[in-house]
Amino acid sequence: MSPTITKIESREFEYPLEDVGTDKHGFNLVYAPGETTTRKLFGVQIHTDEGITGEYVGGNSPAAAQYNIVSQYLIGKDPLKREKHWSECKRALRKYDRMGIGPIDIALWDFAGKYYDAPIHELLGTYRERIPAYASTYHGDDAGGLDSPEAFADFAEECRDEGFGGFKIHGWGGGDDSRSLDREVEAVHAVGEAVGDEMDLMHDPACELETFADALELGRALDEQDFFWYEDPFRDGGISQHAHKKLAQKLDTPILQTEHIRGLEIKSDFAASEATDFLRADPEYDAGITGAIKVARMAEAFGLDVEFHAPGPAQRHCIAACRNSNYYEMALVHPDCQNTQPPVYDGGYSDLMDAVDDDGTVSVPDGPGLGVEYDWDYIEDNTTGSVHVYE
Repeated sequence: MSPTITKIESREFEYPLEDVGTDKHGFNLVYAPGETTTRKLFGVQIHTDEGITGEYVGGNSPAAAQYNIVSQYLIGKDPLKREKHWSECKRALRKYDRMGIGPIDIALWDFAGKYYDAPIHELLGTYRERIPAYASTYHGDDAGGLDSPEAFADFAEECRDEGFGGFKIHGWGGGDDSRSLDREVEAVHAVGEAVGDEMDLMHDPACELETFADALELGRALDEQDFFWYEDPFRDGGISQHAHKKLAQKLDTPILQTEHIRGLEIKSDFAASEATDFLRADPEYDAGITGAIKVARMAEAFGLDVEFHAPGPAQRHCIAACRNSNYYEMALVHPDCQNTQPPVYDGGYSDLMDAVDDDGTVSVPDGPGLGVEYDWDYIEDNTTGSVHVYE
């Protein structure tokens, strides 16, 4: 008989980040000595009558709100019918951004791997088992950390020495007084001159730039330093095909878009309209491992590469099963404060900087499912009180 889903649990918990705060507007995480920022995540468990539980820790509040819509549908269903469930949940969440599918789908893949006693990348089809990584920085600050072009250049050299093959700048933002295009341009040149001959360089303004003209000026600096890609530069929010096609026509640096649009169809529209040179995918954001792999295969059909957003075990399994992906994003990193990784992993899994070997790669978990062990005692001890059970 087929396995059956008997119960789904979603638990919100929090964890601290020391010496981390937010910028003036409260949106970007930045180095802030002496401050503590509390972050919230969700632990999802899909219980079955096999005694095997599919698990995933991640997500956000908007995604968790969508569990209420789809979880009841899954009770009593076969957890191995992921494609069917993906299709039904996609339709059910058609009025929303569908981010609620991601953590649920990842947990279903975790169940499948445990059920078949195989890591997820083997179920997808393994292409590789080590992945090149790039260092993806916190946003620039004014607190003595990444507070100048020279500081970014010094940190890029440190990351090079740690083995990273690439380095991505998240520049300054969060207030009109800190948004200086000149400083952004200077940082590009400082990093390029320091390590440009030894590392692939990327830049992600995170939609901070005010105008097309600003995006063009910064992009021309990237051209001069031969950057690997240019990501989400200006205030369209990363969604305008027309704007990014125009920008790409005027620059040599490849454009990387589609982190902030949801769904296979609109991402394929970006590729077809030549509005991006690389595609973005994220198993949390893009309807799970099922959705993210669809994006990767679509990109391959267009002859494009897909770069997966953010670190995590689900991302590692996806990249391990993709030929057309270049780097793993180790984020967020800083010379003076901790990575944003939650303290929920037992058994050695890590997305801290020292997880990168001397050859600049990270390993892919080889245990069943996601191949990680979660510290559910920590998650339960730090629960905020928001626990939902569907059965």
